[in-house]
Amino acid sequence: MPTINEIQDEIIEEFLPLDDWMDRYQLLIDMGEELPPLAPEEKTEQNLIDGCQSRVWLVCERQGDLLNFRAESDALIVRGIVALLLRVVSGHTPEEILSADLYFIPRIGLSEHLSPTRANGLLAMVKQVRNYALVMKAVEK
Repeated sequence: MPTINEIQDEIIEEFLPLDDWMDRYQLLIDMGEELPPLAPEEKTEQNLIDGCQSRVWLVCERQGDLLNFRAESDALIVRGIVALLLRVVSGHTPEEILSADLYFIPRIGLSEHLSPTRANGLLAMVKQVRNYALVMKAVEK
């Protein structure tokens, strides 16, 4: 399993050749389309991320020492952002997730090309992933 930083580097490589932001948005949309949908019973208030203008549901499951995340959004670009984030953090331990510097976000230009509401939503997603990792780390003690 590649490390969080190796996955981030792969993502940066995928976005690097795309100079035009319309192409980058299209890549995000394509990635979002590959995200498997959540079951209807998983789309609960409890799984809804606070702070996102679009509706984003995030589910965390523990498999041994690793955390796996699944999510869905009702907005195309946000769904792609979610897909990227899950690609980076899924399949890692709570410690790896909590200590990770998610540098791919500014490096692919997401930070400055997202509307303020989408940027806030991305921060809310990252915060929720870290919260799950904190809870799972506390539970294992």
